[in-house]
Amino acid sequence: MKTRILVLFLSFLSLGLVSCNDYLELTPTDKVSDKSAWENQAATDLYVNNFYEYIHIYGQFGDQQFSGNLTEGLTETFKYGSPIVGNRAGDCNYYVFTPETLSSAGSYLDCWTNTYTRIRRINEFLAAMENYSTYSAEVNTLYEAQARFFRAFLYFQLAKRHGGQAIIFKSLAETVKNTPLTSAEDTWQYIYDEFTFAAENLPAEWNSANKGRVTKGAAYAMLCRAMLYAERWADAKAAGEEVLKLGYSLAPTYEAATAGGNSESILEFNYLVTGPNHYWDRYMCMYHEYTTAGGATPTQEMVESYEDKNGNKVDWSAWHSADGTTQYPPYESLEPRFAATILYNGAMWKGVELECCVDGTYGTYVDYGVEPYPYGKTVTGYYMRKFRQESNTDLTNVASTSTWVEMRLAEVLLNLAEAEMRLGNDAAAMGYIAQIRSRVGLPTDLSLTGEDCFAALRHERKIELAYEGHLWWDMRRWKLSEQAYNGYRVHGLKITKEGSGYRYSYVDCDGQDRKFLTRMYRLPIPDAELQNNNAIQQFDEWNF
Repeated sequence: MKTRILVLFLSFLSLGLVSCNDYLELTPTDKVSDKSAWENQAATDLYVNNFYEYIHIYGQFGDQQFSGNLTEGLTETFKYGSPIVGNRAGDCNYYVFTPETLSSAGSYLDCWTNTYTRIRRINEFLAAMENYSTYSAEVNTLYEAQARFFRAFLYFQLAKRHGGQAIIFKSLAETVKNTPLTSAEDTWQYIYDEFTFAAENLPAEWNSANKGRVTKGAAYAMLCRAMLYAERWADAKAAGEEVLKLGYSLAPTYEAATAGGNSESILEFNYLVTGPNHYWDRYMCMYHEYTTAGGATPTQEMVESYEDKNGNKVDWSAWHSADGTTQYPPYESLEPRFAATILYNGAMWKGVELECCVDGTYGTYVDYGVEPYPYGKTVTGYYMRKFRQESNTDLTNVASTSTWVEMRLAEVLLNLAEAEMRLGNDAAAMGYIAQIRSRVGLPTDLSLTGEDCFAALRHERKIELAYEGHLWWDMRRWKLSEQAYNGYRVHGLKITKEGSGYRYSYVDCDGQDRKFLTRMYRLPIPDAELQNNNAIQQFDEWNF
């Protein structure tokens, strides 16, 4: 049912070998000619396995969603501590304070060129299959279904950025200059057709020799997500219901749900210490863990989004004072997903109690703008917990191997909830939300309708899918960004030692208002493409 991908980089010499590993292997296809890749299935498998890398490239551990930054930094939930422009430094601050600088000349959110390069590789694979494959129709169909899954996955990355529009290349012959943009309607239909073909032709589960390949469940789940962006609610509902038929179930705990390798995981990418791996722990750790650590931390706004363990909204007014209070914040009373996502003053981490305060040993606070690169010092009073590996105590020498879960059942349930809500079935929507909340022991008001139902859905997506790369894109597709992300600032708690305890002071972590421009609802076509393709024109909102 689930798709787990553990990629091992092998040399070309191993092309003819049958692997004894349980998961997928990968070798660079630039060392393999189109014809030689179809000489035997071992070679073909290694060719198609390159496409699996795309799953993590566009995820939170990759660099194609926002040039390595988290789009949460463009929302009220996450603050990058550096005032200096730079990757995983001040890029997000640059965009929220001066969004007018985002242009067709260059955008950190752009993935146009690299994505089309990857689409071309898939087209080449399919063309080579037609020209050179001598396999049975059944075997060819399985290869085609995998390739078309990833082609749809790539076109989705473009469509969600560019208002549903893209340039659809269905064959190598069409990959020429002066090709017009496809309409949003036709682009979404193409993505629908590609994911549907994959879903109808992929197995629900592969045999042990092919463990790790994309499945029927992965294709239907991605189709469900894509159709929400397309606002094709009935199609999203139908795809989500197909996922539910396949036997996935929620993991017993929230921590397990986001760790992968269980009944909730539908599409994931696994890593190895020896590579491929990533550096999430370095990007999110504290200075005492790694001296050139990252500098991005959750905000007070995000902390206050969590309900208490009984499902009630928490009153934080006592901690909204610049003078501060010595009263300990109600961290321990918050629902379980809080502690699984965010590290706070007094939390236990790697055997020590954190002190996220000024001059703290285990967690150190610094005011925003004081240091060009805070390197593991928090400007909000918090640190990231989600996806971190507490067992990794040597960040200098050991890279991160936490699994990237691209799609899990909880998201499908939330996608189904949204589809039902849009179709006027509020009771069904709240029923799906209740399934997720029940895992963490929270009650759900099943009677909510209309705007109250939508508000409950937005809250649940924000909390359940926290820092999984959805919030900013969700707010864009709901057309709520202009309202929510204009004229506001994010905050934190500046914590100072006082006697045997601490003083918690409410601080402005921005120093200036954030902005969102309506033209960011559709990102621009890059200038390089406009210069290369005479058949397309820049979107009206970017012609200035």
